[in-house]
Amino acid sequence: MIEASGDHAPLFAGLFRAAPFDLLPQLLKGAVVTIEITLITATVAFVLSFVVAFARMAPLPGLRAIAAVYVEVLRGTSAIVQLYYLFFILPVFGIAMPATVTAVVGLGMNLSAYGSEVVRAGLLAVGGGQREAAASLGLSRTLTYRLVIIPQAFVVMLPSFGNLLIDLVKATSLVSLITLTELTFSGRQMVVTTGRTFEVWSLVLLIYFAMAYPLAAAVRFVERRATRFR
Repeated sequence: MIEASGDHAPLFAGLFRAAPFDLLPQLLKGAVVTIEITLITATVAFVLSFVVAFARMAPLPGLRAIAAVYVEVLRGTSAIVQLYYLFFILPVFGIAMPATVTAVVGLGMNLSAYGSEVVRAGLLAVGGGQREAAASLGLSRTLTYRLVIIPQAFVVMLPSFGNLLIDLVKATSLVSLITLTELTFSGRQMVVTTGRTFEVWSLVLLIYFAMAYPLAAAVRFVERRATRFR
């Protein structure tokens, strides 16, 4: 029979020497910042996604070209490099923004590059017959999109928008590198001050999951409801 060595007792006692709940208040403050940045950035990115998508489908070649460059540059470069550029390089040219504004603008633009392709694909997925039917009813182009095309396309966009939203929650960890005290930054600070690496990062992991999972569930629920009207 093998007996457990008593030498391991201090190790486990040190690992679980205290309930981790005393770490929660500081981490939850960071989580609040993460949620705020996520909600504001998601709103900005959602609006920009439609603007860029319509620009890419515009009849003007110049506008289409500008929108295409916007999408390709932002999708083809790292989000963290984009944040660094906005936060550290633009002030050299006299354009300085607070860290929170930089985070929202940087992540919002990056996400909108992907979101615009989701919007464009959704709009193109609606059959041409729908446009012809709207035209036969005398609807203007604006009313056709507002009443016919976008409601149908939105159902197609929902799963991809849901994935982008969850990616955004995780991407907010990047803003810790431009001095914002969100969840990841709070976790790093607590590891330095307490030395409780296992407990801190385990809690950070669980908090991120607690934020992302309800979003995924909500998107699935809305998607199921929306498909009833297809």
